[in-house]
Amino acid sequence: MLDLLSGFITELRNAGLPVSLTENLDAMEAIKHIPMEDRDAFKYALGATLVKNNAHWRSFETVFEVYFSLRGPEYAIDGDKDADEFWREMQEQQRQGNGGSGGMEGLSAEELMSILMKALMGGDQAMMRALARQAVQRFAGMEPGRPVGGTYYLYRTLRNLDLEAMLEKLMEISRQEVGGNLTALEERLERDEHKDQIEKFKQEIESEIRRRLVADRGVEAMAKTLRKPLPEDVEFMHASRDEMQNLKKALQPLTRKLAARLARKRRHGRKGPLDFRSTVRHSLSYGGVPADPQFKYPRPAKPELMVVADISGSVAAFARFTLMLVYAIQGQFSKVRSFVFIDGLDEVTEYFRNTEDIGVAIHRVNTEADVIWVDGHSDYGHAFEVFWNKFGKEIGPKTTVLLLGDARNNYHASGSWVIKEMRQKARHVYWLNPEPKSYWNTGDSIVSEYGTFTDGVYECRNMRQLEAFVEKLA
Repeated sequence: MLDLLSGFITELRNAGLPVSLTENLDAMEAIKHIPMEDRDAFKYALGATLVKNNAHWRSFETVFEVYFSLRGPEYAIDGDKDADEFWREMQEQQRQGNGGSGGMEGLSAEELMSILMKALMGGDQAMMRALARQAVQRFAGMEPGRPVGGTYYLYRTLRNLDLEAMLEKLMEISRQEVGGNLTALEERLERDEHKDQIEKFKQEIESEIRRRLVADRGVEAMAKTLRKPLPEDVEFMHASRDEMQNLKKALQPLTRKLAARLARKRRHGRKGPLDFRSTVRHSLSYGGVPADPQFKYPRPAKPELMVVADISGSVAAFARFTLMLVYAIQGQFSKVRSFVFIDGLDEVTEYFRNTEDIGVAIHRVNTEADVIWVDGHSDYGHAFEVFWNKFGKEIGPKTTVLLLGDARNNYHASGSWVIKEMRQKARHVYWLNPEPKSYWNTGDSIVSEYGTFTDGVYECRNMRQLEAFVEKLA
């Protein structure tokens, strides 16, 4: 058991979950009081001690299902006995119906679907688990040692079951039970209930496929195969639609935490220079000995921020999340102005004013901003020159300029002199690049030419790196 839990903790860390030694000990103490046979209680006990962020729950569940998917004598789970007992009863009935011969393997596809329909109508989880085993055995075509992913086996099984047609059959049965048509509300409720049961059945099929793959390939190999990055580690430039949705969900709690941290950092700043007068006054209570030196506490001014973002191609997602993060914590800056470009440049600050939904402002940026000058291909040089000519005079000693993009300029003139002029007038100039450092200065990337005139070029491929930079910025 200790070896199993140790491997489980190691895989959680490999997946990116921050699990400390103390939390490891807490988990070991918790499971002393909960039997592994009670699968749900066992999972939630581990989750309560090991998961600190709700966004990490899906990754935790994936690892848990892999490490505790083996359902044999050594890892018995409630429900398996019920499923096995159900199959024995059904096999006995089938043998009696066939004159004492045959088993469940002799059932036709239609008979199997009829049993499945009854299980879905009754919400019988044990029966659905048993049917999932039978469906995977019949339709998945799993072969030991075959290098095929679980998705392929899942597709083959679901294709043969045709659960979409099953949903309509279940709805027809529901209508027959009431002797006529359902009301609109009843229709919706019944459909939602049947969809939920079908989804549970799909999950049972996934669990059965995963169990067989773990038995064939081993826990470590399957955990590595199914490992997915945490939301804060997903790369902006390669995120799928579902990962983008998870990033949006993770953004709001991140901004609250970051804003509180920045305010606390500003409030409890480091000590300033010695306050001689105050020190002398306090020394009177010690007989003139300066035993309690007093310091002047700095009052750092909130910086003004100008964000200049490339919104072309794949870097658009990076620019979008950076703008959302900056505006969500805009209270930490005295002023925030935003500019977007492709080969032309446009100010979009007004889009973010007087709106509580930053997503609406981002949509307006993507649909209304005038950022096309010639052909809609990135031209950093021209965009920077337009910015300097129109807005350069508004950069002052309190201004921090934040440049976002991959610096892939399609072999146009760089216009790097603009960055040099910005640096001479601004408080700071930073460049954030969503590409890996190994890609910088390859092909048409000229990031080092721009970076020479900045206070730093930072790799910001994911939310974790972006959070670290914004904390430094404010």
